[in-house]
Amino acid sequence: MPNKEQLSLKEQVAILPLSPGVYQFLDASGKIIYVGKAKSLRKRVSSYFVQSREHSAKVRVMVRHIVEIRHIVVGSETDALLLENSLIKTLQPRYNILLKDDKTYPWIVVRNEPFPRIQSTRRLVRDGSRYFGPYGSVAMQHSVLEFIRESIPLRTCGLNLTPASIAKGNYAPCLQYHLGNCKAPCVGAQSESGYAELVDMAVSVLKGDLRPVRAYLEGEMQRAAADLKFEQAQRYKARLEALDNYRSRSVIVSARIVDVDVFSLLVDDDTAYCNFVRIRNGSVVGVFTVRLSCGIETDEAEMLTLGIQHAVENVAGELSREVIVPFMPSAAMLFDGVTFTVPKRGEKLELLEFSLKSARIYRAEQLKNLEIRNPERHTDRLMNAMQKELRLDRQPRHIECFDNSNLQGTNPVASCVVFRDGRPSRKEYRHFNVKTVVGADDFASMREIVYRRYRRLLDEGAELPDLIVVDGGKGQLSSAYSVLCELGIEKRVPIVGLAKRIEEVYYPHDPMPYYLSRTGEPLKVICHLRDEAHRFGITFHRQKRSNAFIHSELEDIKGIGEKSVAALLKRFRSVARIRKASRSELVEVVGESRADAIISAFAGKQAE
Repeated sequence: MPNKEQLSLKEQVAILPLSPGVYQFLDASGKIIYVGKAKSLRKRVSSYFVQSREHSAKVRVMVRHIVEIRHIVVGSETDALLLENSLIKTLQPRYNILLKDDKTYPWIVVRNEPFPRIQSTRRLVRDGSRYFGPYGSVAMQHSVLEFIRESIPLRTCGLNLTPASIAKGNYAPCLQYHLGNCKAPCVGAQSESGYAELVDMAVSVLKGDLRPVRAYLEGEMQRAAADLKFEQAQRYKARLEALDNYRSRSVIVSARIVDVDVFSLLVDDDTAYCNFVRIRNGSVVGVFTVRLSCGIETDEAEMLTLGIQHAVENVAGELSREVIVPFMPSAAMLFDGVTFTVPKRGEKLELLEFSLKSARIYRAEQLKNLEIRNPERHTDRLMNAMQKELRLDRQPRHIECFDNSNLQGTNPVASCVVFRDGRPSRKEYRHFNVKTVVGADDFASMREIVYRRYRRLLDEGAELPDLIVVDGGKGQLSSAYSVLCELGIEKRVPIVGLAKRIEEVYYPHDPMPYYLSRTGEPLKVICHLRDEAHRFGITFHRQKRSNAFIHSELEDIKGIGEKSVAALLKRFRSVARIRKASRSELVEVVGESRADAIISAFAGKQAE
C-alpha cells in the first residue's frame, strides 16, 4: 500500500474498503482527533468531504484539520461499535462524545471483615466488601445510614474483632452498648452468626426491602413487653416509628414496579447529561448522572448507549431485565437479556420523568458551579446557546423587551427592560407614558413606544440592542417591526415576538411560531425577560392609577393644591386615613379653612 503521507485525502478515502470498521482522523501533529464507526468505511468517511449545509460548524472545523485517515476492519457493525467505544475511552479524541464523570458519588459499603461495619465511602475497593449506591446526594445517603443505625444495633467502632482479639479480653463495652445501639460483640456478648443476621437485615434495607427489619423490631418489642421490660419495648416502638418515617420520606416509588433500571438523557448545545435510577423492590436504591461532552455527531441514541455502557461498567454491574428509556438506544443488541421499554403513560412514564428531573437538577448544579468558578465562560456558553436557539447571527449580549399595560384603556403605560449577558440591567430600565393613543389599542401603543425608544437612541448615537423582544403575538410584532423598517434599522437589529405560550416565538414574515426547547437555558432567560417586563410595567401602571385616585380625591377639593396634598400624605400616608382624621388633626397640617373644606367635601361624597 502506498504511504498515506504521500497521498491526498481524496486518495486516502478512495482506497478505503467498503467493509464495516472503525476509522480515525489525525491532524498535522499526528494526534488522533476523531474516532468513528461505519457499516461501510469508504461511504461513511467520504461523506465528511462532501460540501453540505447539513454539516455542523464543528464538523467543518474538524475536516480542515484532517491530514491522515486510518482504519480498522472488523467483522460486523456491532464489533465496530464495541471497538469504537474502547478506542474513544482510551484515546479521548477532541471531537468525540466524551464521558466526563468527574464526580465521585457517595456509596454505602458493608465491610468485608469480622462483624462487618456499614459505612459511607466514595472509594470502591475490590476487597470483597459489598457496595450499594451510588446515591445522588450525600443527604440521601445519610438518610439511609441514619435509619439503619437507629433501627439495627450494629457496631460503629473501628476495633479489630477477630476471634483471637476478642479472646484476649482487651476490650470493654462502650457507650453505644449502654445506649442499646450495639450488642457488644467486642466482649463476646453477641455471636458472629447473630450479628450476621442483623447485617442481612441492613442489606435488605439497602436493597429497598424493609419487611425483615419490621418483623425483627415487632418481634423484639413483643418479647420485651412480655418480659415486662417496658422501657426496652418503648425503644423498639420508637425504632418502628423511625421505619415508618423513613418509608414515607422516600424511597418507595411503586408497589407494582419491582425491579427496573431507568435511563434519561438531557442534551444541551455542547453537553449531555445521562441519568441512571436503579429501582429494587419498588424503591430507589441508587441515582447518578454522567456528563457527556458532545462531539461532532450529537446522535442522542448513541449518547444514551454510551451512558448505559458507562453505568454497566462502573456502577450498575448488571442491568435489570427491564430498562425504561425515553427512546431506543443505538445498539440495544449489546445488552443481552435486557428488554428496553419506552413508556407512553402510567407509572413507568412517571419514573422516566423522575429520572429526567434528577438530570435537570444535576445540570443546574453543574452550571451554577461553572458560573461561580468561571463567570466569563458561563456567560459565553449561555450566549452561544441563545444565539443558536433563537437563530441569530450574533450573540444577544444586549436584549431589550417591551410590554404594554392598561386597565380598560385607562392610564396606558409601557415598559422597556434591558438584559446584559443574560442578566437584568435595572439601571437601564425605562417607563413610558403612552401619549398619542386613546383607549386600549395595544398595537398602536407598541408602535409609539418602540418608535420613541429607537428614534432617541439613533439621535443620540447610542448603542442599539442585539435583540428586541416584544411581549405579544404577531400583531404587536408587526407593529414594532414596521417601526424598525420606518427607522431603517430592521436589518441591523433582529426582533421576535412572544406568544401566550412562553415557548412560542414569532419572527417577522413568518406566520407560524417557532418552538423553543422547554429544557434549555434560552427559554429560562426569555421567561425571566418577560416576567421582568411585566413586573416593571405593572408596577408603573399601579403607581399611575394610585396617583390618579389621589388627584381625584384631594386636588379636586376647592382650595387644596399640590403642596397641601403633599403635606397631608406626608402626615397621614393615605386618603383613607385623611378621611378618618379629626378636624384638629387636619388643622395642624393645612389650617382651619382648608380643613373645613376637606371635611365638607368628604361629607358630601358620603351623603351621595
